[in-house]
Amino acid sequence: MKTYLVTGGAGFIGSNFIIYMLNKYDDIKIINVDKLTYAGNLENLRSVQNNLNYKFVQADICDKESITKLFEENDIDYVVNFAAESHVDRSIREPEVFVKTNVLGTVNLLNAAKNVWETEDGFKEGKKYLQVSTDEVYGSLGETGYFMETTSIDPHSPYSSSKASADLMVKAYYDTYKMPVNITRCSNNYGSYQFPEKLIPLIINNCLNKKVLPVYGDGLNVRDWLYVEDHCKAIDMVINNGRLGEVYNIGGHNERTNIHIVKTIIKYLSENVDNTIKEEFIKYVEDRKGHDRRYGIDPTKIKEELGWEPETTFEAGIEKTIQWYLENKEWMDNINSGEYQNYYNKMYQTK
Repeated sequence: MKTYLVTGGAGFIGSNFIIYMLNKYDDIKIINVDKLTYAGNLENLRSVQNNLNYKFVQADICDKESITKLFEENDIDYVVNFAAESHVDRSIREPEVFVKTNVLGTVNLLNAAKNVWETEDGFKEGKKYLQVSTDEVYGSLGETGYFMETTSIDPHSPYSSSKASADLMVKAYYDTYKMPVNITRCSNNYGSYQFPEKLIPLIINNCLNKKVLPVYGDGLNVRDWLYVEDHCKAIDMVINNGRLGEVYNIGGHNERTNIHIVKTIIKYLSENVDNTIKEEFIKYVEDRKGHDRRYGIDPTKIKEELGWEPETTFEAGIEKTIQWYLENKEWMDNINSGEYQNYYNKMYQTK
């Protein structure tokens, strides 16, 4: 039975990954390590909390003693590092928090794994560290072209800079020690359990509560949208079959402008839930500092090497996502009653 240490598993992508893996495999064990900051939510994992192959440990990946103990007490085969401060707006206000978690936390995990996996002859067979990264490390694209694994890193925000720094440390552990690692860089994820500071759940939530829909700048920034379950499938493939030391880009081939996303959600909710939800709710706000104009991923490498392709079109995925939030209003209400709401009010100066 293989043991996975999944960090940040109470967050959006991490919790979806844990659920996906436990539903797919009955011969694996997953240890979920999460600090449970404002964006960590164990409610995301209610469906697997009683699974005998699942265990939750509350810990900070920066805590050397806690992480070392986990490796000493468990025969960990794979580390999948989702743990990260991830909201660009927050990184602009508090960059030092992002450096600590995203860079120093990653190094702490690498060291803990290296200390137990390394032998006199190299590294134990069947071990791997996978760093879950982002296309934002590449910077911004013009109107044409795509990010490839060979594209130079050119991050612009404190968030993307911290993720790029972590990627380079992971690469250094492969180049220096031949530690078995992979790095995946994904485009914008969407789907169930996404924290409502992100665009899609933010807009759904605000529409349902008749709040202002804040859109940065002219709304024409472009992102490549990837349904979260497609991302989970890709990570599974890279863990099992990715060539050691390689980077794999994971993209959805679903490029859309931010304003298109907002209007799509408004249209769906207006037609299916409440016809008083209108585009008049949209409020263009001052653009984010250093806001990248366009991201787009070329996933040719992972398709040719591992056979992965995105299976969910944006049209199908956005409907599934909106329906999930409509069917899980209690989940959203619980979040809105906590620390996040105070943060949102401060960020957008609204009530």
